Amino acid sequence: MTPPPRWLRAASAPGVAPLLLTLLALAMFLPGFWLVPPLDRDEPRFAQASKQMLETGDYVDIRYQEATRHKKPVGIYWLQVAAAKITGFEADAPIWVYRLPSLIGAVLAVLLTFWTARAFTGPPVAFIAAAFVAMAIVVGVEARLAKADAVLLASIVAAQGALARCWLSARAKQSWGLVFVFWTALAVSIVIKGPVGVMVVGLTILTLVVFTRRARWLSSLRPIPGALYLLVLVLPWFVAIGIATDGGFYAEAIGRDMLGKVGQGQEGHGAPPGVHLAAMFGTFWPMAALMLPAAGAVIRDRRTAVVQFCLAWAVPSWIVFELVATKLPHYTMPLLPALAILTAYGVARAADMPPRRVLVWIAAALLALVPLGLLVASIAAPLYLGAAPSPAGVVLCAFAAPAGFFTARFLVRTRNLLGTVPRAGATALLIYVAVWGFVFPALSPIWISSRLTQAVAEVSQCADPEVMSVGFNEPSFVFLNGTDTRLAAPDAAVPWMQGAGCRILVIDAPYEAAFVERAARDGVSVTLAGRVAGVNINGGRTLDIGIYRKTEN
Repeated sequence: MTPPPRWLRAASAPGVAPLLLTLLALAMFLPGFWLVPPLDRDEPRFAQASKQMLETGDYVDIRYQEATRHKKPVGIYWLQVAAAKITGFEADAPIWVYRLPSLIGAVLAVLLTFWTARAFTGPPVAFIAAAFVAMAIVVGVEARLAKADAVLLASIVAAQGALARCWLSARAKQSWGLVFVFWTALAVSIVIKGPVGVMVVGLTILTLVVFTRRARWLSSLRPIPGALYLLVLVLPWFVAIGIATDGGFYAEAIGRDMLGKVGQGQEGHGAPPGVHLAAMFGTFWPMAALMLPAAGAVIRDRRTAVVQFCLAWAVPSWIVFELVATKLPHYTMPLLPALAILTAYGVARAADMPPRRVLVWIAAALLALVPLGLLVASIAAPLYLGAAPSPAGVVLCAFAAPAGFFTARFLVRTRNLLGTVPRAGATALLIYVAVWGFVFPALSPIWISSRLTQAVAEVSQCADPEVMSVGFNEPSFVFLNGTDTRLAAPDAAVPWMQGAGCRILVIDAPYEAAFVERAARDGVSVTLAGRVAGVNINGGRTLDIGIYRKTEN
């Protein structure tokens, strides 16, 4: 194999690589981390449930207002609660505090990809693989959202890194350190997102055993003491929640959430097989652009340990995700590190075996079109929504678009995949700073909850008003305005406004005329104190929300 270039040897040097990868990950993940409001719907649901744990002191049951939230285990909520306590914000924590576990999980996933790849390859290839994970669009998204998936990714990569070393050694006895990492990471994946981590790791093991016809190495995982240790870690909460909910958690989490997603698309996210494969060229960009020209070297070396392990990691679980009816872009993220290691390996090997020109042209098109498309979107999206484009965002996108073009031109002219990587990384960094740091926060019409919460505070005649919302039920409004925010049907508005105390009603335009008419008929004097208009990011429906308070006589 051709020696790596000087910059890559320096970047992947012992002690230097983890530091540079951490800085790279933070550079990719931090733009917009504090600026973007809660992004409906999953993020504020997670954050609100964690907030209510802090408010009530109940760290076993999971609730969203009065409703149970029995879709995922408790792990991510505990981490978010810990973040709120450590930072000192407690229940008043802003959304970025609840995002800290995701940020840390994403950075760990990058570093653990490097560690996993080092089981098979030298530092240069491992560095490129980890950099691909840091650059991927989907990882950047999940690092900025207060959800479970970034932490799940880190736990799966940790388990796979330990598994890889046990498989490679083929010794009956392995160091207890690796065994501890494997079973601890698997336990973390269970308390974060149930069976997903077990499925990915289990299918990897099954595929390796079947296709290599070797199973003796499994004893190095110490399966009996390891499984007992795992049960000690995960059983206490699972027993406690079963008792607290009289089995209701399992009926909801397994019967309706997990199995429901398998059979039919939930919440409008159904899609046929093949959608994940098509979406990968966007969600895994810019790495996805280099996968095709790197594939030739991977296919030629298909009998090597690194290729066998990564294919066992990626292919079986990918098939499962394609067959599941419900599909979301982040579902395949646990398989990204396997593809990143394969692509990095193929990129390094391509220095000796240049890829076919047609594959290079396809890769170049993907590298150039994504930045160009985002430049157009940075101008068109705000104008479509009725907002002014962010000048800084447009300028940065205007730099990213030619950067993508010159990266593509370099690839076409040289067929140098390795030299393309830092150029693609620089383009990606420009895009993420532009989109997350400026373009996205400036799309004020979609941030209805933030503006509505501010408007309620401005028109209120008391410090802590009671608030009811009719026609606008997004979780971000509950999180920002407070747990006691009432989400009600139109018929409940007038009777509620008749009650004592400082009360404010926010009501969407389709229900407004009937409310005003009934209030007048029932002798309830109300005043229109303000309006907030915008576009609901979920479904794209235009909203025009009136803010009413009782008229003081």
